Amino acid sequence: MKELEYPFDSEFILKKRKALKKTLLGEKEQSRLKKRIAILGGSTTHDIRDMLELFLLNTGIEPVFYESEYNQYWQDVMFDNPELVSFQPDILYIHTSSRNIKDFPAVGDSEEQIEELAESVYAPFEQMWSKIEASYRCPVIQNNFEPPAYRMLGNADFSNPCGRVSFINRLNAKFAAYAAAHQNFYIHDIHYMASCYGIQKWSDPLYWHMYKYACAVQAIPELAYNLANIVKSIYGKNQKAFVLDLDNTLWGGVVGDDGADNIEIGQETPVGQLYSEFQAYLKAHKDLGILLTVNSKNDEENALAGLNRPDSILKPEDFLVIKANWENKDRNLLEIAEELNIGTDSLVFVDDNPAERHIASSRVPGVKVPELADAAGFITTLDRAGYFEVTNLSADDLERNRMYQANAERKKQEAGYANYADYLLSLEMDAQICPFAPVYMARIAQLTNKSNQFNLTTKRCSQSDIERIAEDASYITLYGRLEDRFGDNGVVSVVFGHRDAEDETLFHIDLWLMSCRVLKRDMEFAMMDELVSQCAARGLKRLKGYYYPTAKNGMVKDFYGMQGFTQTGGDAEGNTEWEFVIPERYEKKNKVIKVNGELPTA
Repeated sequence: MKELEYPFDSEFILKKRKALKKTLLGEKEQSRLKKRIAILGGSTTHDIRDMLELFLLNTGIEPVFYESEYNQYWQDVMFDNPELVSFQPDILYIHTSSRNIKDFPAVGDSEEQIEELAESVYAPFEQMWSKIEASYRCPVIQNNFEPPAYRMLGNADFSNPCGRVSFINRLNAKFAAYAAAHQNFYIHDIHYMASCYGIQKWSDPLYWHMYKYACAVQAIPELAYNLANIVKSIYGKNQKAFVLDLDNTLWGGVVGDDGADNIEIGQETPVGQLYSEFQAYLKAHKDLGILLTVNSKNDEENALAGLNRPDSILKPEDFLVIKANWENKDRNLLEIAEELNIGTDSLVFVDDNPAERHIASSRVPGVKVPELADAAGFITTLDRAGYFEVTNLSADDLERNRMYQANAERKKQEAGYANYADYLLSLEMDAQICPFAPVYMARIAQLTNKSNQFNLTTKRCSQSDIERIAEDASYITLYGRLEDRFGDNGVVSVVFGHRDAEDETLFHIDLWLMSCRVLKRDMEFAMMDELVSQCAARGLKRLKGYYYPTAKNGMVKDFYGMQGFTQTGGDAEGNTEWEFVIPERYEKKNKVIKVNGELPTA
């Protein structure tokens, strides 16, 4: 819904919240991910809840909420509020602010006294976080502290340890250190948000003293949107790729008319500096694993000439796909998604032309199309939109561009073989298939939330969920990591399931997924072989699999049939059940991948 995309009209959203919610809930329910979110507040939170619900619904997440009573956040956790315990949150958000700091240093306090006071303010938070980790084992989102509304010491409030600014910075540093040392713990940076919004407007005392709002009502949509970005990132709703126009987007001017020598880029002019800064911002995203592509109405020769200028920060080799042609840009967007093997909802289309933006947003399902005014605001708009919010940054993320480039090399290799089996053998694939290991927990959780095309049950898991499953003796868990002659694909497949509580010979497959970048390379057969081996070792005789259709996973609706399962049930919605009886002499299906050091059967 465009009204809920950044930049948005906060006043409009506050006034029309009920109508917007009704519209969002009227959309197809099957595609929404349902999650239980507990909001524990040190101030009034019901408007935050309502705004957060809208932004999450717009990302495909349908939240159910628990709210603590006013300023009962610590007590609810530490004294096991029965309602919170029975709610069993998937995410727990602690909405505290500088208003919840009761004691600040006095002028003249020593460094030892100030540190002791800081520790006394901080300690209850860490105590609460530890209790949450032990009792709920769910992701925690914790506000840091916004700057104070006033400075008793003026500018010295920052540098003097007795100043409130200095004290809040000290506390925020403690929060940041805890976050760095603990997975599944995320800081909601209201310190930065309040600074951007304007601390005088954000901390309007009227709203606190009248209604116990920690920030002005008008700022709540901004806060909720930023919070929703963290939640959607935890559940894999981030975008994956920039699709970039060139003329007046990556440089000033039109390269086809002005020539590559006359476009504005580099340090010679203020406008050129603006575009250089924007290119540097985009290139930094590439280092985070975000894919860069080009979609430009241009002759390819002119496009490459612009990118090959010595002062262009982005070069042709920085882009996985370059569509510089005279086709409609909506068609190019569809082709880019197909070539990268990702959904169009993973794309962010950046174009200075409002007509092109309108066509793309109306014709390409799910593509994100930010509204851009002028080059001076490009970075701010994209940065605040939170398309690529970082919660877990795995080694595979950092290697994503290299992995996609390697896939392009594999496609070239495939073209040289008439026999597909010979092509697979030529890849010299080597897989590691093992029970879940701590080093891969973050990546496994990430895959459950990102893999859409090859996810048979559409189950999504947080890292805490994965860790719980790995510790449960009734479960069998497997991850698959794949290397070949072109490079390391990383962890690409996940399977887990549990023994039936009543029939100890029956195993239920709760989740089976695989990254789309290794489809049709027989990794699914290697995973099946290992799953059967693990089940047989535990005395299990039958495997039961489930397929729940979505808009994206239709390509695997017959997956279990290909693995030798027999369909045992189904309904009008396309949901199916399958069963596999383990034979006394199981013949391995994988013929081309070396697994855990063992060569495949001939």
